[in-house]
Amino acid sequence: MRGRPGKRANRRRSSIELCAGLGYRAPENMLVKAQLASRIAELLAERGLTQTQAATTLCMPQPNLSKMLRGQFRAFSEWKLMCCLLRLGQDVHIVIRPRKDQRRRGTISVIFS
Repeated sequence: MRGRPGKRANRRRSSIELCAGLGYRAPENMLVKAQLASRIAELLAERGLTQTQAATTLCMPQPNLSKMLRGQFRAFSEWKLMCCLLRLGQDVHIVIRPRKDQRRRGTISVIFS
């Protein structure tokens, strides 16, 4: 994403605060799930698949896919969503590295290339 430095961090912080404000216990996890589900929806739309075809591709019941696409993804683990991306021909890389600023807690981010 292009733009001012720190703009992505501000958007991420705002999204986490929104999830927290909605009462989610783990707002960072909900943000990750939302990003993964959003990418899955984009890939399905690009392919022009019906929900039935997409559900078959993703090895899940169509009603579950419908819930996910409507933003009801609390029942889906991050792992399940990553497996959906794998089935759609995407590579998923998990990178773990120490924080440069020595904070006690790290962060989780999703980057699509």
